[in-house]
Amino acid sequence: MKKLTVLSIIAASLLLTGCGDSSTGSAAKASHETAPVAHEAAAPAAAEKAMKCGEGKCGGDKKSAATEAKEAAVVAVKKATEAVTEKAKEVKAQATAKVEEVKAKATEAVDSAKAAVASVVASATGSDGKALFAKCAGCHGADGKTAALGKSAVIAGQAAADLETKIAGYKAGTLNTKGMGALMKGQVAGLSDADVKAVASYISGL
Repeated sequence: MKKLTVLSIIAASLLLTGCGDSSTGSAAKASHETAPVAHEAAAPAAAEKAMKCGEGKCGGDKKSAATEAKEAAVVAVKKATEAVTEKAKEVKAQATAKVEEVKAKATEAVDSAKAAVASVVASATGSDGKALFAKCAGCHGADGKTAALGKSAVIAGQAAADLETKIAGYKAGTLNTKGMGALMKGQVAGLSDADVKAVASYISGL
């Protein structure tokens, strides 16, 4: 009886061991079959994470150091460009002001030179060009910049030699510009050669 019982226990043990091995083998086989599927499912997620890291998105929405450096450089260049532009405007304004100052001084010097020449001519000829011009001012204006009767050219600033030639032509009756020959002949008829030179010099200096 005892011998039969022992044999029964050994047989039961063998059966249980066989079942356990079968179960373990099935589990291992199932695990081996599902491993590639899990790997394939995880691959896209890993690829997406790698792409985000390449774009500077690792750890949330934080920018990569390279991106921040690039943006800082762009801002710095923009500020530098604005500063250079403002400085250029300032320098240009200063240069313009200087040019205007030089032009004003040059004009003043030219006017002084003209006045000096007129003074020398008046002293040499004994004629006063300014006084002689008084009767011309009615048509040409006190500054010689009025077009006489709306027809003639402005005489102020014309070359003294040209003015002398024109006045001499009106005096001789050979010049009749804009039909004003007769009027001008009456105006300059009483001028001497010295007077013509003096008034021409004065008008040139206006």
